[in-house]
Amino acid sequence: MLNAHDILETIRMIQEECLDIRTVTMGISLLDCIDSDGAEACRKVYDKITSRARNLVKVCEGIEKEYGIPIINKRLSVTPIAMVSAASSGSPVKFAEIMAKAAENCGVNLIGGYSALVEKGFSAGDADFIESIPEALATTERVCASVNIGSTKAGINLDACKLMGRIVKKTAEMTADNQCFGAAKLVVFCNSVSDNPFMAGAYHGIGEPDVTINVGVSGPGVVRAALTKYKDADIAEIFDIIKKTSYKITRVGQLVGVTASARLGVPFGIVDLSLAPTPAIGDSVAYILEEMGLERCGSSGTTAALAMLNDAVKKGGVMACSRIGGLSGAFIPVSEDAGMIAAAECGALTLEKLEAMTAVCSVGLDMVVIPGDTHDDIIAAVIADEAAIGMVNNKTTAVRIIPAIGKKEGDCLDWGGLFGRGPIMSVNKYSPSAFINRGGQIPAPLHSLRN
Repeated sequence: MLNAHDILETIRMIQEECLDIRTVTMGISLLDCIDSDGAEACRKVYDKITSRARNLVKVCEGIEKEYGIPIINKRLSVTPIAMVSAASSGSPVKFAEIMAKAAENCGVNLIGGYSALVEKGFSAGDADFIESIPEALATTERVCASVNIGSTKAGINLDACKLMGRIVKKTAEMTADNQCFGAAKLVVFCNSVSDNPFMAGAYHGIGEPDVTINVGVSGPGVVRAALTKYKDADIAEIFDIIKKTSYKITRVGQLVGVTASARLGVPFGIVDLSLAPTPAIGDSVAYILEEMGLERCGSSGTTAALAMLNDAVKKGGVMACSRIGGLSGAFIPVSEDAGMIAAAECGALTLEKLEAMTAVCSVGLDMVVIPGDTHDDIIAAVIADEAAIGMVNNKTTAVRIIPAIGKKEGDCLDWGGLFGRGPIMSVNKYSPSAFINRGGQIPAPLHSLRN
Protein backbone atom coordinates (compact mmCIF):
# COMPACT_ATOMS: atom_id res chain seq x y z
CA MET A 1 0.00 0.00 0.00
CA LEU A 2 1.14 3.54 -0.77
CA ASN A 3 0.78 6.24 1.86
CA ALA A 4 0.66 9.99 1.21
CA HIS A 5 4.42 10.37 1.70
CA ASP A 6 5.13 7.66 -0.90
CA ILE A 7 2.82 9.31 -3.43
CA LEU A 8 4.32 12.76 -2.95
CA GLU A 9 7.84 11.35 -3.18
CA THR A 10 7.05 9.61 -6.45
CA ILE A 11 5.57 12.82 -7.87
CA ARG A 12 8.73 14.68 -6.92
CA MET A 13 10.94 12.04 -8.55
CA ILE A 14 8.94 12.33 -11.77
CA GLN A 15 8.85 16.14 -11.83
CA GLU A 16 12.37 16.95 -10.62
CA GLU A 17 14.61 13.91 -11.05
CA CYS A 18 13.79 12.45 -14.48
CA LEU A 19 12.01 9.34 -13.18
CA ASP A 20 10.12 7.61 -15.95
CA ILE A 21 9.24 4.24 -17.39
CA ARG A 22 11.74 3.98 -20.20
CA THR A 23 9.77 1.40 -22.14
CA VAL A 24 6.78 -0.91 -22.11
CA THR A 25 7.66 -3.64 -24.59
CA MET A 26 5.19 -6.25 -25.84
CA GLY A 27 6.86 -9.52 -26.83
CA ILE A 28 5.10 -11.54 -29.54
CA SER A 29 5.89 -15.09 -30.67
CA LEU A 30 5.96 -15.58 -34.44
CA LEU A 31 6.60 -19.33 -34.39
CA ASP A 32 3.10 -19.98 -35.69
CA CYS A 33 3.77 -17.66 -38.64
CA ILE A 34 6.45 -19.87 -40.23
CA ASP A 35 5.54 -20.76 -43.83
CA SER A 36 7.44 -22.00 -46.86
CA ASP A 37 5.66 -19.31 -48.89
CA GLY A 38 7.50 -16.07 -48.06
CA ALA A 39 4.55 -13.84 -48.95
CA GLU A 40 2.21 -15.89 -46.79
CA ALA A 41 4.68 -15.86 -43.89
CA CYS A 42 4.92 -12.07 -44.10
CA ARG A 43 1.13 -11.77 -44.14
CA LYS A 44 0.91 -13.92 -41.02
CA VAL A 45 3.63 -11.87 -39.29
CA TYR A 46 1.87 -8.59 -40.06
CA ASP A 47 -1.54 -9.87 -38.99
CA LYS A 48 -0.27 -11.32 -35.72
CA ILE A 49 1.73 -8.26 -34.69
CA THR A 50 -1.04 -5.80 -35.52
CA SER A 51 -3.78 -7.88 -33.90
CA ARG A 52 -1.88 -8.45 -30.66
CA ALA A 53 -0.42 -4.96 -30.31
CA ARG A 54 -3.21 -2.81 -31.68
CA ASN A 55 -4.09 -1.43 -28.22
CA LEU A 56 -0.59 -1.23 -26.72
CA VAL A 57 -0.03 2.49 -27.24
CA LYS A 58 -3.59 3.37 -26.24
CA VAL A 59 -3.32 1.41 -22.99
CA CYS A 60 0.08 2.91 -22.14
CA GLU A 61 -1.19 6.42 -22.78
CA GLY A 62 -4.15 5.71 -20.51
CA ILE A 63 -1.81 4.57 -17.71
CA GLU A 64 0.31 7.69 -18.17
CA LYS A 65 -2.75 9.89 -17.85
CA GLU A 66 -4.24 8.01 -14.91
CA TYR A 67 -1.10 7.69 -12.78
CA GLY A 68 0.94 10.64 -14.05
CA ILE A 69 3.88 8.35 -14.82
CA PRO A 70 5.70 9.13 -18.09
CA ILE A 71 6.13 6.09 -20.36
CA ILE A 72 8.75 7.29 -22.83
CA ASN A 73 8.69 4.41 -25.33
CA LYS A 74 6.16 1.82 -26.42
CA ARG A 75 7.92 -0.99 -28.27
CA LEU A 76 7.59 -4.48 -29.71
CA SER A 77 9.87 -7.49 -29.77
CA VAL A 78 9.35 -10.65 -31.80
CA THR A 79 10.77 -14.15 -32.21
CA PRO A 80 14.26 -14.04 -33.80
CA ILE A 81 13.40 -13.61 -37.44
CA ALA A 82 16.18 -15.95 -38.57
CA MET A 83 13.98 -18.77 -37.22
CA VAL A 84 11.00 -17.56 -39.20
CA SER A 85 12.72 -16.67 -42.46
CA ALA A 86 14.71 -19.91 -42.74
CA ALA A 87 11.68 -21.78 -44.08
CA SER A 88 11.01 -19.20 -46.81
CA SER A 89 12.86 -18.55 -50.05
CA GLY A 90 14.02 -15.09 -51.06
CA SER A 91 15.64 -12.27 -49.14
CA PRO A 92 14.91 -12.02 -45.39
CA VAL A 93 14.71 -8.23 -45.84
CA LYS A 94 11.04 -8.65 -46.70
CA PHE A 95 10.47 -9.60 -43.06
CA ALA A 96 12.19 -6.41 -41.88
CA GLU A 97 9.94 -4.41 -44.17
CA ILE A 98 6.78 -6.07 -42.84
CA MET A 99 8.00 -5.60 -39.24
CA ALA A 100 8.47 -1.90 -39.94
CA LYS A 101 5.02 -1.64 -41.50
CA ALA A 102 3.41 -3.41 -38.53
CA ALA A 103 5.30 -1.20 -36.04
CA GLU A 104 4.10 1.92 -37.82
CA ASN A 105 0.54 0.65 -37.83
CA CYS A 106 0.69 0.02 -34.07
CA GLY A 107 2.28 3.41 -33.36
CA VAL A 108 5.37 2.05 -31.57
CA ASN A 109 8.75 3.71 -32.01
CA LEU A 110 10.94 0.59 -32.37
CA ILE A 111 10.57 -3.13 -33.01
CA GLY A 112 13.27 -5.63 -32.11
CA GLY A 113 13.82 -9.20 -33.19
CA TYR A 114 15.55 -9.02 -36.57
CA SER A 115 17.90 -11.41 -34.84
CA ALA A 116 19.88 -14.64 -35.08
CA LEU A 117 21.31 -16.98 -32.43
CA VAL A 118 24.58 -18.51 -33.69
CA GLU A 119 26.65 -19.06 -30.53
CA LYS A 120 27.41 -22.67 -31.48
CA GLY A 121 27.34 -22.42 -35.26
CA PHE A 122 25.18 -21.43 -38.21
CA SER A 123 21.96 -23.32 -38.85
CA ALA A 124 20.09 -23.26 -42.15
CA GLY A 125 19.66 -19.72 -43.39
CA ASP A 126 21.57 -18.00 -40.56
CA ALA A 127 24.52 -16.82 -42.66
CA ASP A 128 22.26 -15.41 -45.39
CA PHE A 129 20.11 -13.78 -42.74
CA ILE A 130 23.07 -12.06 -41.09
CA GLU A 131 24.27 -10.85 -44.51
CA SER A 132 20.88 -9.16 -44.94
CA ILE A 133 21.16 -7.06 -41.76
CA PRO A 134 22.85 -3.98 -43.32
CA GLU A 135 20.15 -3.66 -45.99
CA ALA A 136 17.36 -4.33 -43.49
CA LEU A 137 18.55 -1.60 -41.12
CA ALA A 138 19.34 0.85 -43.92
CA THR A 139 15.90 0.56 -45.52
CA THR A 140 13.79 0.63 -42.37
CA GLU A 141 13.59 3.22 -39.60
CA ARG A 142 12.09 1.30 -36.67
CA VAL A 143 13.60 -2.19 -37.00
CA CYS A 144 16.41 -3.23 -34.62
CA ALA A 145 18.72 -6.22 -35.04
CA SER A 146 20.85 -8.41 -32.81
CA VAL A 147 23.07 -11.47 -33.14
CA ASN A 148 24.16 -13.74 -30.27
CA ILE A 149 27.65 -15.08 -31.04
CA GLY A 150 28.59 -16.71 -27.73
CA SER A 151 27.47 -18.07 -24.39
CA THR A 152 28.92 -19.58 -21.23
CA LYS A 153 27.49 -22.98 -22.20
CA ALA A 154 28.56 -22.95 -25.86
CA GLY A 155 31.73 -20.86 -26.03
CA ILE A 156 32.35 -18.21 -28.70
CA ASN A 157 31.74 -18.61 -32.41
CA LEU A 158 34.86 -16.89 -33.79
CA ASP A 159 33.58 -17.19 -37.37
CA ALA A 160 30.49 -15.24 -36.29
CA CYS A 161 32.70 -12.60 -34.63
CA LYS A 162 34.58 -12.09 -37.89
CA LEU A 163 31.34 -11.94 -39.88
CA MET A 164 29.81 -9.41 -37.50
CA GLY A 165 32.90 -7.18 -37.71
CA ARG A 166 32.21 -6.85 -41.41
CA ILE A 167 28.44 -6.55 -40.99
CA VAL A 168 28.75 -3.72 -38.43
CA LYS A 169 31.07 -1.81 -40.77
CA LYS A 170 28.83 -2.38 -43.80
CA THR A 171 25.74 -1.29 -41.86
CA ALA A 172 27.48 1.97 -40.94
CA GLU A 173 28.57 2.49 -44.55
CA MET A 174 25.05 1.94 -45.89
CA THR A 175 23.69 4.60 -43.50
CA ALA A 176 26.63 7.01 -43.71
CA ASP A 177 24.32 9.76 -45.00
CA ASN A 178 22.28 9.38 -41.78
CA GLN A 179 25.06 9.62 -39.19
CA CYS A 180 25.74 5.86 -39.63
CA PHE A 181 22.54 5.30 -37.65
CA GLY A 182 22.00 1.74 -38.87
CA ALA A 183 24.87 0.54 -36.66
CA ALA A 184 23.16 2.15 -33.64
CA LYS A 185 20.29 -0.31 -34.18
CA LEU A 186 22.55 -3.39 -34.20
CA VAL A 187 23.82 -5.28 -31.12
CA VAL A 188 26.17 -8.27 -30.93
CA PHE A 189 25.64 -10.35 -27.77
CA CYS A 190 27.16 -13.03 -25.63
CA ASN A 191 24.62 -14.67 -23.30
CA SER A 192 21.71 -12.66 -24.71
CA VAL A 193 18.47 -12.77 -22.73
CA SER A 194 15.07 -13.52 -24.17
CA ASP A 195 13.02 -11.09 -22.05
CA ASN A 196 15.01 -7.89 -22.57
CA PRO A 197 12.63 -4.93 -23.10
CA PHE A 198 15.38 -2.49 -24.17
CA MET A 199 16.47 -1.77 -27.72
CA ALA A 200 18.32 -2.48 -29.83
CA GLY A 201 18.78 -5.96 -28.36
CA ALA A 202 15.22 -7.00 -27.57
CA TYR A 203 13.81 -10.20 -29.02
CA HIS A 204 11.07 -12.58 -27.88
CA GLY A 205 12.66 -15.88 -26.80
CA ILE A 206 11.26 -19.26 -27.76
CA GLY A 207 10.59 -20.13 -24.10
CA GLU A 208 8.41 -17.08 -23.57
CA PRO A 209 4.58 -17.02 -23.63
CA ASP A 210 2.81 -16.36 -26.92
CA VAL A 211 2.46 -12.68 -25.93
CA THR A 212 3.86 -10.91 -22.87
CA ILE A 213 4.48 -7.46 -21.39
CA ASN A 214 7.97 -6.49 -20.21
CA VAL A 215 8.79 -3.15 -18.59
CA GLY A 216 12.08 -1.27 -18.49
CA VAL A 217 12.43 1.37 -15.78
CA SER A 218 14.92 4.22 -15.54
CA GLY A 219 15.96 6.59 -12.75
CA PRO A 220 19.67 7.56 -12.73
CA GLY A 221 18.61 11.10 -11.84
CA VAL A 222 16.69 9.85 -8.81
CA VAL A 223 19.67 7.87 -7.51
CA ARG A 224 22.04 10.80 -8.03
CA ALA A 225 19.67 13.21 -6.27
CA ALA A 226 19.46 10.84 -3.29
CA LEU A 227 23.26 10.68 -3.00
CA THR A 228 23.68 14.47 -3.00
CA LYS A 229 22.12 14.57 0.47
CA TYR A 230 24.80 12.31 1.97
CA LYS A 231 28.16 13.94 1.23
CA ASP A 232 29.84 12.49 4.33
CA ALA A 233 28.35 8.97 4.25
CA ASP A 234 30.68 5.98 4.11
CA ILE A 235 30.48 3.52 1.25
CA ALA A 236 28.23 1.06 3.12
CA GLU A 237 25.72 3.85 3.73
CA ILE A 238 25.93 4.86 0.06
CA PHE A 239 25.14 1.25 -0.90
CA ASP A 240 22.08 1.25 1.34
CA ILE A 241 20.82 4.56 -0.08
CA ILE A 242 21.09 3.25 -3.64
CA LYS A 243 19.34 0.01 -2.66
CA LYS A 244 16.40 1.83 -1.04
CA THR A 245 16.09 4.24 -3.96
CA SER A 246 16.10 1.36 -6.46
CA TYR A 247 13.27 -0.25 -4.50
CA LYS A 248 11.14 2.88 -4.99
CA ILE A 249 11.97 3.09 -8.71
CA THR A 250 11.19 -0.58 -9.33
CA ARG A 251 7.88 -0.32 -7.48
CA VAL A 252 6.70 2.14 -10.13
CA GLY A 253 7.71 -0.30 -12.87
CA GLN A 254 5.80 -3.11 -11.16
CA LEU A 255 2.67 -0.97 -11.01
CA VAL A 256 2.85 -0.09 -14.71
CA GLY A 257 3.63 -3.66 -15.80
CA VAL A 258 0.81 -5.28 -13.84
CA THR A 259 -1.68 -2.63 -14.95
CA ALA A 260 -0.72 -2.86 -18.63
CA SER A 261 -0.84 -6.65 -18.49
CA ALA A 262 -4.36 -6.64 -17.01
CA ARG A 263 -5.72 -4.09 -19.46
CA LEU A 264 -4.23 -5.80 -22.50
CA GLY A 265 -5.23 -9.27 -21.33
CA VAL A 266 -1.74 -10.75 -21.75
CA PRO A 267 0.71 -12.19 -19.18
CA PHE A 268 3.01 -9.85 -17.25
CA GLY A 269 6.60 -10.84 -17.94
CA ILE A 270 9.33 -8.96 -16.08
CA VAL A 271 10.55 -5.60 -14.89
CA ASP A 272 14.05 -4.77 -16.05
CA LEU A 273 15.22 -2.45 -13.30
CA SER A 274 18.24 -1.13 -15.17
CA LEU A 275 19.33 2.45 -14.63
CA ALA A 276 18.97 3.59 -18.24
CA PRO A 277 20.50 7.04 -18.77
CA THR A 278 19.62 9.76 -21.26
CA PRO A 279 21.46 12.82 -22.59
CA ALA A 280 19.27 14.98 -20.30
CA ILE A 281 21.20 16.89 -17.67
CA GLY A 282 21.31 14.90 -14.42
CA ASP A 283 19.94 11.66 -15.90
CA SER A 284 23.34 9.99 -15.99
CA VAL A 285 24.98 6.87 -14.58
CA ALA A 286 28.35 8.62 -14.91
CA TYR A 287 27.13 11.41 -12.63
CA ILE A 288 26.13 8.83 -10.00
CA LEU A 289 29.68 7.46 -10.03
CA GLU A 290 31.06 10.98 -9.73
CA GLU A 291 28.66 11.69 -6.86
CA MET A 292 30.26 8.76 -5.06
CA GLY A 293 33.54 10.66 -5.10
CA LEU A 294 35.21 10.19 -8.48
CA GLU A 295 36.55 13.36 -10.07
CA ARG A 296 35.48 12.07 -13.47
CA CYS A 297 33.93 8.83 -14.71
CA GLY A 298 36.76 6.75 -16.15
CA SER A 299 39.26 7.53 -13.41
CA SER A 300 40.77 4.83 -11.21
CA GLY A 301 38.01 3.52 -8.95
CA THR A 302 35.31 3.69 -11.63
CA THR A 303 35.03 -0.08 -12.02
CA ALA A 304 34.71 -0.60 -8.26
CA ALA A 305 32.07 2.12 -7.95
CA LEU A 306 30.10 0.71 -10.90
CA ALA A 307 30.22 -2.82 -9.46
CA MET A 308 28.75 -1.58 -6.21
CA LEU A 309 26.09 0.47 -8.01
CA ASN A 310 25.04 -2.51 -10.14
CA ASP A 311 24.74 -4.79 -7.13
CA ALA A 312 22.82 -2.27 -5.03
CA VAL A 313 20.34 -1.65 -7.83
CA LYS A 314 19.63 -5.36 -8.17
CA LYS A 315 19.28 -5.97 -4.44
CA GLY A 316 16.89 -3.06 -4.05
CA GLY A 317 14.83 -4.00 -7.09
CA VAL A 318 14.22 -7.63 -6.20
CA MET A 319 12.47 -6.55 -3.00
CA ALA A 320 10.00 -4.43 -4.97
CA CYS A 321 9.00 -6.84 -7.71
CA SER A 322 8.49 -10.58 -7.88
CA ARG A 323 9.46 -10.74 -11.54
CA ILE A 324 12.87 -9.24 -12.24
CA GLY A 325 14.54 -10.03 -15.55
CA GLY A 326 16.06 -8.57 -18.65
CA LEU A 327 19.47 -6.98 -18.09
CA SER A 328 18.73 -5.49 -14.68
CA GLY A 329 21.48 -3.29 -13.23
CA ALA A 330 23.19 -0.25 -14.73
CA PHE A 331 23.71 0.62 -18.40
CA ILE A 332 26.73 2.59 -19.61
CA PRO A 333 25.91 3.72 -23.18
CA VAL A 334 28.39 6.44 -24.06
CA SER A 335 26.31 8.53 -26.48
CA GLU A 336 23.12 8.28 -24.37
CA ASP A 337 24.65 9.48 -21.10
CA ALA A 338 25.61 13.14 -20.66
CA GLY A 339 28.28 12.29 -18.08
CA MET A 340 29.81 9.57 -20.25
CA ILE A 341 29.91 11.96 -23.21
CA ALA A 342 31.74 14.56 -21.15
CA ALA A 343 34.17 11.98 -19.77
CA ALA A 344 34.96 10.66 -23.25
CA GLU A 345 35.43 14.16 -24.67
CA CYS A 346 37.96 15.14 -21.99
CA GLY A 347 39.88 11.87 -22.32
CA ALA A 348 39.04 10.47 -18.87
CA LEU A 349 37.02 7.63 -20.37
CA THR A 350 38.81 5.38 -22.86
CA LEU A 351 37.73 2.28 -24.74
CA GLU A 352 40.02 0.15 -22.57
CA LYS A 353 38.47 1.52 -19.36
CA LEU A 354 35.00 0.96 -20.75
CA GLU A 355 35.91 -2.66 -21.44
CA ALA A 356 36.94 -3.10 -17.80
CA MET A 357 33.68 -1.53 -16.66
CA THR A 358 31.66 -3.96 -18.78
CA ALA A 359 32.83 -6.82 -16.56
CA VAL A 360 30.64 -5.44 -13.76
CA CYS A 361 27.79 -3.55 -15.49
CA SER A 362 24.56 -4.88 -16.97
CA VAL A 363 25.58 -5.16 -20.59
CA GLY A 364 28.74 -4.01 -22.41
CA LEU A 365 30.29 -1.59 -24.90
CA ASP A 366 27.17 0.34 -25.75
CA MET A 367 26.78 3.20 -28.25
CA VAL A 368 30.53 3.61 -28.67
CA VAL A 369 31.62 5.56 -31.76
CA ILE A 370 34.96 4.77 -33.39
CA PRO A 371 36.84 6.14 -36.44
CA GLY A 372 35.28 5.19 -39.74
CA ASP A 373 38.50 3.70 -41.12
CA THR A 374 38.71 1.08 -38.37
CA HIS A 375 39.41 -2.31 -39.95
CA ASP A 376 36.66 -4.96 -39.88
CA ASP A 377 38.92 -7.37 -37.99
CA ILE A 378 39.50 -4.85 -35.19
CA ILE A 379 35.74 -4.54 -34.76
CA ALA A 380 35.49 -8.34 -34.76
CA ALA A 381 38.21 -8.56 -32.11
CA VAL A 382 36.44 -6.00 -29.91
CA ILE A 383 33.34 -8.18 -30.18
CA ALA A 384 35.38 -11.27 -29.26
CA ASP A 385 36.90 -9.51 -26.23
CA GLU A 386 33.49 -8.53 -24.91
CA ALA A 387 32.12 -12.01 -25.56
CA ALA A 388 35.02 -13.47 -23.56
CA ILE A 389 34.13 -11.28 -20.57
CA GLY A 390 30.53 -12.46 -20.77
CA MET A 391 31.40 -16.11 -21.32
CA VAL A 392 33.88 -16.38 -18.45
CA ASN A 393 31.82 -14.32 -15.99
CA ASN A 394 28.50 -16.00 -16.87
CA LYS A 395 26.87 -12.64 -17.64
CA THR A 396 25.43 -10.83 -20.61
CA THR A 397 27.83 -8.68 -22.58
CA ALA A 398 27.15 -6.82 -25.79
CA VAL A 399 28.75 -4.58 -28.37
CA ARG A 400 26.88 -1.74 -30.05
CA ILE A 401 29.69 0.03 -31.83
CA ILE A 402 29.35 2.61 -34.59
CA PRO A 403 32.12 3.19 -37.13
CA ALA A 404 31.77 6.87 -38.10
CA ILE A 405 32.33 6.64 -41.83
CA GLY A 406 34.41 9.55 -43.12
CA LYS A 407 35.17 10.85 -39.63
CA LYS A 408 38.14 10.53 -37.28
CA GLU A 409 38.96 10.65 -33.59
CA GLY A 410 37.83 13.94 -32.06
CA ASP A 411 34.82 14.28 -34.38
CA CYS A 412 31.26 13.46 -33.31
CA LEU A 413 28.08 11.79 -34.51
CA ASP A 414 24.85 13.41 -33.36
CA TRP A 415 21.49 11.61 -33.54
CA GLY A 416 19.57 13.71 -31.03
CA GLY A 417 16.83 12.41 -28.74
CA LEU A 418 17.49 9.33 -26.60
CA PHE A 419 20.35 8.18 -28.85
CA GLY A 420 22.25 11.39 -28.05
CA ARG A 421 25.64 12.18 -29.57
CA GLY A 422 28.80 10.14 -29.66
CA PRO A 423 32.34 11.52 -29.50
CA ILE A 424 34.63 9.39 -31.66
CA MET A 425 36.97 7.40 -29.40
CA SER A 426 40.42 6.09 -30.28
CA VAL A 427 40.94 2.40 -31.03
CA ASN A 428 44.09 0.29 -30.68
CA LYS A 429 45.18 -0.13 -34.29
CA TYR A 430 47.53 -3.08 -33.87
CA SER A 431 46.10 -5.88 -36.00
CA PRO A 432 44.28 -8.90 -34.55
CA SER A 433 43.63 -10.30 -38.05
CA ALA A 434 45.73 -13.46 -37.74
CA PHE A 435 43.83 -14.39 -34.56
CA ILE A 436 40.38 -13.54 -35.93
CA ASN A 437 41.01 -15.39 -39.21
CA ARG A 438 41.78 -18.66 -37.44
CA GLY A 439 38.02 -19.10 -37.12
CA GLY A 440 36.37 -21.99 -35.33
CA GLN A 441 34.86 -22.18 -31.87
CA ILE A 442 36.46 -20.93 -28.66
CA PRO A 443 35.49 -23.68 -26.19
CA ALA A 444 33.21 -22.99 -23.23
CA PRO A 445 34.98 -22.46 -19.89
CA LEU A 446 35.30 -25.30 -17.37
CA HIS A 447 32.67 -23.85 -15.06
CA SER A 448 30.07 -24.24 -17.83
CA LEU A 449 29.97 -27.94 -16.91
CA ARG A 450 27.29 -27.51 -14.28
CA ASN A 451 24.39 -29.87 -14.48
